[in-house]
Amino acid sequence: MRTPIIAGNWKMNKTPREAVELSTQLKADLADVKGVEIVICPTFVCLPAVKEVINGSNIKLGAQNMHWEEKGAYTGEVSPSMLVDIGVEYVIIGHSERRQYFAETDETVNKKVLSALSYDLKPIICVGETLEQREQGLTEELVASQTKEALNGLVTDAVKKVVIAYEPIWAIGTGRTASAKDANDVISVIRKTIGSMYGQDIAEQVRIQYGGSVNGGNARELMAMPQIDGALVGGASLKSDEFYKIVNF
Repeated sequence: MRTPIIAGNWKMNKTPREAVELSTQLKADLADVKGVEIVICPTFVCLPAVKEVINGSNIKLGAQNMHWEEKGAYTGEVSPSMLVDIGVEYVIIGHSERRQYFAETDETVNKKVLSALSYDLKPIICVGETLEQREQGLTEELVASQTKEALNGLVTDAVKKVVIAYEPIWAIGTGRTASAKDANDVISVIRKTIGSMYGQDIAEQVRIQYGGSVNGGNARELMAMPQIDGALVGGASLKSDEFYKIVNF
C-alpha cells in the first residue's frame, strides 16, 4: 500500500518572516492528519527558519532544487550536503519552470537525482508535456522518455525512494487541470515505464503524484484515482486553509 504524499511547492514566494507565519499555521492545522505524508518546499533562504518551526511535527521539509556537485565554483547554487545539513529530506528536481527558464535537461535532471540519492535526499522528479506536445499526441512518449532518462543508472533500492510528479506544463498555474482520468492514464504509463526498467513489483512501490492547478475543489476526484498517489501543489500550498483541504482529500 503506497502512502499518499502531498508536497507544497512555494516557488519564489514568502520572505523568511512570512514563511515562518505560514509554516506555523500549517503545523497547527495539520497536526492531527494521519495516513498522508506532508512536505513543504520553501525557497532556500527560508529553509532554516521553516525547519525550526516544523521540528517534531508531521510536516517534512523539501527544497525546490539543488546542484549535483557537493561544492565548487558554482556561483548561486546550493549543494546536496548543504540541504542535508539543515534537515531537508526531499528535493524537487526537474520542475518544468527549471527546464523552461534555466535550461535544465534530462541529463542534468539525472545527475541531480543520482546525487540527491547518494546523500539520502528523496527526489521528487517532475515530468510532463507542453500543450503543443499533447495536441500532437506525444504525451505518453515524452513522459516515458523523461522517466527513463531521470532514472538512468539507479539501482533498484534507490528507485523505491523516488517520487515522480506528473505535471502537464499546460496546467501549471493556469487554472486548467487534466481530467482525473487523463492524469490517471498518464501516470499509468509512467508506472509501466518504471516496470519495464525494474519490474512491476518495484513499480508498484513508487509513488507518483499529479501536479497542475491542484486545489481544494479538485483534489478529492484526482486522489480517488487508483494510480495517483498524491499531489505536487503550487499556488494552493501558499494558503493554509486551501492546503488543508488538499491534504484532507
